Amino acid sequence: MSTVNIARQGEQAIARSRRSPLRAFEESRFFPLALLLPILFFFVALNVIPTIWMIGMSFYSYSLMSPAPPSFIAIDNYVKIYNDADLWSAFSRTFVFVVLAVGIETVLGVLLGFLFWGSSHMPGRRLALTLLFVPMVVTPVASGLFWRLIYEPTFGVANYFVQLLTGSKIDFLTNVNWAFGAVLFVDIWMWTPFMILMTLAALGSVPKAELEAAEVDRLSIWQRLWHVIWPHGKFILMLGVLLRTIDAYKTTDLVFLMTNGGPGNITELIGLKLYRYAFASLNIGFSSALAVILLLIAISFTSIYLWVLNLRRYREGA
Repeated sequence: MSTVNIARQGEQAIARSRRSPLRAFEESRFFPLALLLPILFFFVALNVIPTIWMIGMSFYSYSLMSPAPPSFIAIDNYVKIYNDADLWSAFSRTFVFVVLAVGIETVLGVLLGFLFWGSSHMPGRRLALTLLFVPMVVTPVASGLFWRLIYEPTFGVANYFVQLLTGSKIDFLTNVNWAFGAVLFVDIWMWTPFMILMTLAALGSVPKAELEAAEVDRLSIWQRLWHVIWPHGKFILMLGVLLRTIDAYKTTDLVFLMTNGGPGNITELIGLKLYRYAFASLNIGFSSALAVILLLIAISFTSIYLWVLNLRRYREGA
C-alpha cells in the first residue's frame, strides 16, 4: 500500500473520530425514523386509538343518560340501524344531496375554470378570482347565519326580490318545497370556488409544449380535451371530486344552523342524525355503530376513486 493511501486513510479515521455524536446520528439509518416519530405519535393518539375505541364501543349498549355500565350486545346496534327506516330516509336524502351538490359544483367549477384559464389577459382577472374564492374561506357557521338572514321572510334580501317579481314572499327555510333546495344552493355557493381552483390546478399541470403541438396539428377542442388535457389533469380534478364528495357527505353544521333538519325532516342529513344520537341523546354505543358505517362508506368512496384513476393500468395489465 502506498504512502499516499495510508495517509489518506489516516486522515479519514481522524475525521471520523472528530465527528460529533449528533452528526453521526444524522448519518445513521435511524435518523429518518426519528423524524417520523412525532407524526406517528400524533397520528396514533388522535386517529388510530379513537377509531379503535369507536369500533369497540359499537358492540356495546352504552348511554351517558343511564347509570348502567356498558354491556356487550354484539351486533345489535348494527341490526337496529338496518331496521331503522328513519335512518334509511336520512341516507337517501344525503345521497341526493351529495349527487346534486357535487355534480353541480363540478360542472360549474369546470366551466368557470376553463373560462378563467382561457382569459389570462382579461383585465381584473385576479380580483375576480379573489372575490370568487371568498365563499370557500368563510366558515360554514358564518355562511349558515349569513344565508339565514338572506332567506328571512320579513326583511331578507332574497324575499325582497321575490316580492318584486311575484308580489308575494316565500319562507325558504320552513317551506317543505323550498328548504332542501335553499340549503343545497348555499352549499353550491360555498364550494363551487373549490372546484374552480382544482380545475385551474388541473389545467396548469398540462405541459405547454403539448398544447402548442395540438394547436399546430389543428386538433379540435374536443380532441385537445380528451387526448391532451384530460390525461394530465384527471388526477387533480378527480381528487377534487373525491374531497367534495366526502365533505358533502358529512355536511352537518350548515344544515344545523339553517334549518336544524326541518321542516319535518326534509333537510335532515345523516351527519345531523349522527350528531343527535351522539350529543343530544348521548347514546354512545348506537352512535358509534353509525359512525363506523359512515367511515366505511367514506373509505368506499376513496377506494372507488383509486380504482377509477388506475382503470387504464388495470386494462393494460389484463
